[in-house]
Order: sequence, then structure tokens, then C-alpha cells
Amino acid sequence: MRRRPKYSILKNSRIAESSRVYDQVNLYGCTVGENTKIDAFVYVEEGVTIGNNCKIRPFVFIPTGVTIEDNVFIGPSVTFTNDKYPKAHGEWKLLETRVKRFASIGARSVINPGVTIGEHALVGSGSVVTRDIPDNSIAFGNPARVISRKEPIPATSTRPKGMKGASRH
Repeated sequence: MRRRPKYSILKNSRIAESSRVYDQVNLYGCTVGENTKIDAFVYVEEGVTIGNNCKIRPFVFIPTGVTIEDNVFIGPSVTFTNDKYPKAHGEWKLLETRVKRFASIGARSVINPGVTIGEHALVGSGSVVTRDIPDNSIAFGNPARVISRKEPIPATSTRPKGMKGASRH
């Protein structure tokens, strides 16, 4: 990590040297890959894995049980959940969620527990994802429904060759 943010909590987390973490971020026992950018006011719980070349925009919540693969975009105010029947006390069941490579999730979307968002999938802003979104699909709505499929973009990374650090956009 380039510099330690002054007003952030980075407890027991592994953060790649080339990644950027901005101020007011709480990372607890998670792993952040190379060239990933985590904007302000993001909260990530223990056991979460965030891949390489990802961009996590402000006000995102990522609880235990979520895996984000490489080259994923998470828009502002996206909320992931990890239990279908949450309660303040007693037993609960962790349901794991996976966001596959090159997927994008639009602002203010809610990702319910136990779903997989496929490679190159696009989730529109404000969507509530209650089921798996297949690879190369575009989905939106409440609940999110697949409205079209797209051809996969043949890319191995979003970074130009030889460029160092996180992307500027």
C-alpha cells in the first residue's frame, strides 16, 4: 500500500503494496490484491478477498463470505449481505457470495447472500440481486432480472502494459 490513511482502520488485513486505500476505510482481516483502489467510507469484514485491479467506490459494505475476483467494479453505496434471515442474537447461516472476473455492479445495488455474479456481467444501478447472474449478462431491477446477454470482451486486464499503480478513473 502506498501510504497509510490517517483515519482508517486496517486491522489484520493483507493489502498489496500497489493498491490504494483512501481515508475513512475499515478493513478487518481481509485480503486486497494488486492495483486495487478502495475509496473512502468502505467497510470490509474478515475473510473477504478482493482481487487484483478492482475498483471499490465510496460507501460500500462487504461482509464476511464475499469473494471479489480480479478486474471488478463495485459502484458507490453497494451493499452485500451474508445471511437471509438476520437477527440480533442466536444462530445464523453464512451464505457465500462471489463476484467473478470483469463484472460491474452499479451504484446503490443490494446483493443478497448466496449468489454468484458471472464473468463480464453488468448489474444496473439500484438493483436487488436475489439470484445468480450468468456470465456475459446484463441485469437490473428489483428483483434483478437478466434483460440481455452480451458478447464477452477478450481482455486479460484493464491495465495498459507497463502502467504502475491503480487506474485514474
